[in-house]
Amino acid sequence: MKIICIGRNYIDHAKELNNDVPTSPMIFMKPSTALLVDNKPFYHPEFSKKIHYEVEIVVKIAKNGKHIDPAFVEQYYDEVGLGIDFTARDLQDELKSKGHPWEMAKAFDHSAVVSHFISVKELPNKDNINFQLIKNEQVVQIGATKDMIFSIDTLLVYASKFFTLQKGDLIFTGTPAGVGKIEVGDNFVGKLENKEMFNCLVK
Repeated sequence: MKIICIGRNYIDHAKELNNDVPTSPMIFMKPSTALLVDNKPFYHPEFSKKIHYEVEIVVKIAKNGKHIDPAFVEQYYDEVGLGIDFTARDLQDELKSKGHPWEMAKAFDHSAVVSHFISVKELPNKDNINFQLIKNEQVVQIGATKDMIFSIDTLLVYASKFFTLQKGDLIFTGTPAGVGKIEVGDNFVGKLENKEMFNCLVK
């Protein structure tokens, strides 16, 4: 199982970090050891003083696919969930300044919070999935997949040109604006179409 992540997929998020808006999907990866599931707490790592939260729609791949035809892409996923891409922003900024890869800042243990999954058929509109992140009972991020630069279908077709998508793989589809620093004691609740999907305490 692999975790494919998409960077800068919302214009406002790219702008808030003073990044260029991409003209094609920006892909990075997380290993399976990055997973944090079942509402388990996130333990703040010692190697960073600036961990940011980034809430994202997560797509679960339903069957193997390579060079997926856009006409059939909907056959390759039938469940979505919600997740947090925890990012060591201080490390990321340092790595970017040196032209180095981001893995140390993005792929560390338990940096990928993942909720339970729901059927796409349960959603009012799969092309306009609404979600939000609540930090200590205050909404800090609001997103809708209609605002993504690259849609879910586009992301799967594009990624499958480079990687064979396998059943059970996860795709983090990018975060909207509103990312920020976490502190020990913070509690994060993720909601998808007003349904609570995860509850994550920072320790």
